[in-house]
Amino acid sequence: MKRNPIIPFWLIMVFGIGLMFFLSLEGIDNAKEMAEEENPSAETGEVAEGGKFDPEGHYKSSCIGCHGSSYEGGVGPSLVGVGERLSQEEIQDIVVNGKGAMPPGLVPAENAEAMAAWLAEIK
Repeated sequence: MKRNPIIPFWLIMVFGIGLMFFLSLEGIDNAKEMAEEENPSAETGEVAEGGKFDPEGHYKSSCIGCHGSSYEGGVGPSLVGVGERLSQEEIQDIVVNGKGAMPPGLVPAENAEAMAAWLAEIK
């Protein structure tokens, strides 16, 4: 009597798909909790201990991916000497409204002045 060799593979496939489905439900339930663990200050608007906006902390969480850890640029332009090339008002407008590939709204308007002042000081 010969056994059908497809049945074990079919059972493994059905078990694997079911396992992925149930594990993805667990991930969906915990996605918000995991995001808060990764970036605890994301919902607070990058507030430092004193209750004021922290431009460097915001840079590290939102800008470092494009502008680099040493402000050298990469996907986005270099920020070294940006205060010499642009006025503080121009920097403020860019961080609020975006420019080129930079999307708008990365820095809340109420914190744009502090972020622009911090960026203008990068040498």
